[in-house]
Amino acid sequence: MVLPDGYSDVPAGKLAAVVTCLEMAHPAPARPEPSTIAWTLQRVAHPTLVAYRTLFAHVGSEWLWSSRLAMPDQRLQAILDDPQVWIYTLSINGHEEGLLELDFREAGECELAFFGLSPVARDCGAGRWLMNRALEFAWQQPIRRLWVHTCTLDHPKALAFYLRSGFVAYERRVEVFDDPRVLGHVSRSAVPEVPLITPTP
Repeated sequence: MVLPDGYSDVPAGKLAAVVTCLEMAHPAPARPEPSTIAWTLQRVAHPTLVAYRTLFAHVGSEWLWSSRLAMPDQRLQAILDDPQVWIYTLSINGHEEGLLELDFREAGECELAFFGLSPVARDCGAGRWLMNRALEFAWQQPIRRLWVHTCTLDHPKALAFYLRSGFVAYERRVEVFDDPRVLGHVSRSAVPEVPLITPTP
């Protein structure tokens, strides 16, 4: 569908974001990272719903991440238990402050499904270190393509970070979806810079 030029109304209770899809078709060189690190990375097999959603909300509520919070338990647990979905937690001082999720369920591809850091893990080099690990883990597998998407509700530096990491933008979409604050999946006070517009009863 081709969107018409000009403004389009977004109903109350909904949000709209511009999504940029990015990909790489061969391994990108690792960018410089800290030589001394203050964090640990652990792959977690079969995480519980509570543990996973707690970390997901911790790193993502600031950007209105809600897909895995709203997903039915059975469907989410099936994803978390799938051996082709690799989930890693980044910990600082014994506290989980980062999430990396690689999805190999599509043959020959890997989706960088989720990549997020809490405020504690930002601006210290952990993001670059974690991305280098993500690229390393993904390209150790027999894939032809690694891809990711980000949107205008994510961290304002996310898109530039992915481009610097070697991804190339190939598609842009507009996504309209239920505001997770209205549905109760995210606190109503979250992201005050994106005003909450509730439907009229």
